[in-house]
Amino acid sequence: MEDNNTAKLYVLTGFLGSGKTTVMLKILERLKGHRVGIIQNEFGKLGIDGTILRNDDIQMVEINRGSIFCSCLKLNFVQALSEMAAQDLEYLFVESSGLSDPSNIEEILEATKVMSGKEYDFKGVICLVDAVNFAEQLEDLETVYRQLKHCHLAVITKKDLVNSQQIEHLIKKIREINPVCKIETSILGELDFHFLEEDLLLYQWAEGEETTNSEETKPKTLFMDFDGEIEKQKLISFLTNLIPDVYRIKGFFHLKGEGWNQVDVVGSKIDFKKSNIYEKSQLVFISKIGPAIIRKIYSAWEETVGSEMKLRN
Repeated sequence: MEDNNTAKLYVLTGFLGSGKTTVMLKILERLKGHRVGIIQNEFGKLGIDGTILRNDDIQMVEINRGSIFCSCLKLNFVQALSEMAAQDLEYLFVESSGLSDPSNIEEILEATKVMSGKEYDFKGVICLVDAVNFAEQLEDLETVYRQLKHCHLAVITKKDLVNSQQIEHLIKKIREINPVCKIETSILGELDFHFLEEDLLLYQWAEGEETTNSEETKPKTLFMDFDGEIEKQKLISFLTNLIPDVYRIKGFFHLKGEGWNQVDVVGSKIDFKKSNIYEKSQLVFISKIGPAIIRKIYSAWEETVGSEMKLRN
């Protein structure tokens, strides 16, 4: 018999920039009035997405500086799950880092049960597939393959930015990796929320295995702090110079004549969106080239902006 006090647990995966926070905001709208918790995992310790998601109606924990499925943070994740189990929640969503490999989720849930004495009603892994950048990401990274292999629902995001032929090709590619998962499409975070009433575990494909996330495979992450404001075009030039060498750049920046903006770089696309006032301009860089990115950032900044900034680990 099902325990009515058992929270329904969903794990949200998808590579950097696939739209996890946007989808999470839509899910929160859908579940307004319900007791909802979020465990959010970012490689960047600024907790930028946490700033966007945070409100008084949800319980939220942020775990940064790595993947929650890696041995380096696995205990933190189990502790967070155990603490959330005591919060009398109806739903708990785990928004994992874009570089996370959830292959060992069953092992982590088992450890949580041992630590807390409580069990979650695990509803499945939802993987977001970036319609624009997925093909290139899949070529580069085992993580993207693993996220799809271990999901129960694949959601193709940014459907409006590609044509129907590209969608068909994407579905074919997904089916090569995961022949049974449910597939949906999404535009700006909107999707069919019927999955909240379904048993997604019916679409289980892969058995649990050891995650590829480890201290050794963790990419270099750097943080920039900047006091003052700059022209938008200068910032665009700076970011464009770095695109080939990073998986992702995001943050908040004060732009001359335009105020505070949320900055988001995915693939070759640079997006700006008006934001609330932030304490200072900050960016997070996730490097493709390890520590060599440090010199690249300083060089690009000097060439395009020139004002004083601080870079830190």
